[in-house]
Amino acid sequence: MKKSSVIKNILLTALVLTCAFGTAILMQNVFGVKQIVAAVFVFAVFIVSFITDKYVYGIVSAFVSVLAVNWAFTFPYFAFSFGMTENIVSAVVMIIIALFTSMLVTKVKYTEDLKRENEKERMRANLLRAVSHDLRTPLTTIYGATSMLLDSGDAIDKEKQIEILKGIKEDADWLNRIVENLLSVTRISEGKVKIIKTPTVLDELVDSVIVRFKKRYPHVNITVQIPDEIVVIPMDALLISQVLVNILENAVHHAKGMTELRFCVEVDENKAYFSIIDNGCGIEKDRLLNLFDGYGGEKDNSNDNRKRNAGIGLSVCASIIKAHGGFICAENQREGGAKFTFDLEREKGQYE
Repeated sequence: MKKSSVIKNILLTALVLTCAFGTAILMQNVFGVKQIVAAVFVFAVFIVSFITDKYVYGIVSAFVSVLAVNWAFTFPYFAFSFGMTENIVSAVVMIIIALFTSMLVTKVKYTEDLKRENEKERMRANLLRAVSHDLRTPLTTIYGATSMLLDSGDAIDKEKQIEILKGIKEDADWLNRIVENLLSVTRISEGKVKIIKTPTVLDELVDSVIVRFKKRYPHVNITVQIPDEIVVIPMDALLISQVLVNILENAVHHAKGMTELRFCVEVDENKAYFSIIDNGCGIEKDRLLNLFDGYGGEKDNSNDNRKRNAGIGLSVCASIIKAHGGFICAENQREGGAKFTFDLEREKGQYE
């Protein structure tokens, strides 16, 4: 990576100086304007210092510019002559511009890097809190249930044992999904997962998601509204399925009082808009601000395993949609309940 960065900076420097040289020749020989030749190279030094890393490229471009102006645009032409005061002044000015511009750009880049690193640390801390909360409850439940079976298994009737084992299985499945989500958001945020879009028929995607969802939550009634025509959307179908299931599960576990769950898809010429709408309790206003950052501001520390943090799952959703070039958001509805929406590019002309 370091070698490729050096090559990139050298090529950029060479390109800018070549353009400056060509522009100066054009100004002097075609338009007969000689006075701004030095200004053209000064501007080139500024550009090089701004778009390259470190100080060296700007300083080198300043020296090259001084030599170019002295050699090709100052009498005697095509010969070096530093006896004139204006040539020395031009050289000093260009070098000073290169130094100050490089210092400014380096400082700005350092500040931006520091800001990004602080943001990453904040997200890591938020994710760690979300993980700690999400893992603690099912692990405690599993530990308590298995301890009960080991210590008092003979005293518990068969039906009760089956009920306890089902609870253990549900919590184990929940933990497995948490780990899957955690791995997904980590890999995507680190750039280890490459999004490979393939043309996907909307009907097939929705059918697979609904079947998967109904297996886990057969008691939940869900209404599906999608276009009648065949719609093809380029996407990574597995990852988008994960997004949809995560949001649907979020409604089941967090939309208290929900009696209606709707899954809608609308399309236009450019995009497909996915919406999941419930009529539950809605989302607290302070949670809406950072709902997708890895820690949704969950305040409930109850041991009730139906009240688990949705932070990791929604963070995964945001990462996947962002990697697809889409946008995801959540809002409360006036009539009550919450609405999650995200969009995907259709690329209709290419795939249909």
